[in-house]
Amino acid sequence: MSKSLRLSEKWFRRGLWLVALVFAGFLIGLGGTLVGDLPKVERQSTTEDFIDKAAAEPLRAAITEAQRAGQEARRDLDQAELQLQAASQVSQNARETFSNWLATRRATQQPDQDAELIARTKALDAFKAKVDAEQRSVDAQRKVALDARQALERAQQKLFVLEDDAREKLRAEYRRVELRVFGYRLALTLPLLVVAGWLFVKKRKGTYWPFVWGFIFFALFAFFVELVPYLPSYGGYVRYIVGIVITVLVGRYAILALNRYLARQKLAEAQPDQVRREELSYDTALARLAKSVCPGCERPVDLKNTTIDFCPHCGIGLIDSCKVCDTRKSAFSRFCHGCGTAAHGKEPPPSHPVTSVPAIA
Repeated sequence: MSKSLRLSEKWFRRGLWLVALVFAGFLIGLGGTLVGDLPKVERQSTTEDFIDKAAAEPLRAAITEAQRAGQEARRDLDQAELQLQAASQVSQNARETFSNWLATRRATQQPDQDAELIARTKALDAFKAKVDAEQRSVDAQRKVALDARQALERAQQKLFVLEDDAREKLRAEYRRVELRVFGYRLALTLPLLVVAGWLFVKKRKGTYWPFVWGFIFFALFAFFVELVPYLPSYGGYVRYIVGIVITVLVGRYAILALNRYLARQKLAEAQPDQVRREELSYDTALARLAKSVCPGCERPVDLKNTTIDFCPHCGIGLIDSCKVCDTRKSAFSRFCHGCGTAAHGKEPPPSHPVTSVPAIA
């Protein structure tokens, strides 16, 4: 159709399409911001909202106490092990000294050293008793640490069970929130799509068509781009079903539109030639002729063949002759390209003769 438009009209139309795209862009930005902020209408829930607080609080207190007792037990155990190590070292040194002294006494065989032998043996026994006492202290601290660790593990295990149950409830709540937010988005975008469909049918060729098309682009983008990623899946069933429904609706609309178009074409082809030509707009006829198709039935016609004056498919006149100069021309032209006579047969108005201006003496 662009070949039938005036040059200025072409640029104006291009500018208006740019207006439509810019308008759609701003609407898409506003709609995207609104759709993105819709989840904020729902309160953000956490596991704390679903956990059994009456059972969880004592367990958390027990965990805190077990952790504190475990830390103290580890500190006391470290001290006890350090003291055991020191006592063991002292006992080991004393045992080595006693062994050396005992070897010397056997070599000298001095009976007067029996009292010292007894004293040294008692000292070794005392060191050994000290080591045993420290070992018992270490064992006791290890038991305290073990008890604290086991108490901590038991409390944590019970708390984990409560938290798992709370997380499952939270996931269920997330699913409900997701469905509600999707409902909000659907309630926002579906009316836009309905309005866009009405505008497409009724207003797409009106005076304000750039804004109509901009709104249509925005509604399509909002529904098929911004809404679809939030469509619940449920294993793909929902999306496939929605895809099938949309395909059926679009296919049904296309089939009905095609049948209406064919019915209109059959009715139009049954009309007289002059009536059909009057019902065709000038721009539409020129656009179809530029594509080498019949303006009446839109079937291909060899317009370069000078022997074809009528459409061989529907019989509408394509070529006629000027009634003034007999020039062969398109039957849809408004004026003869040979003499400028209007298509309805009137001669063009005579040009005014140029009067000569007398020379000034």
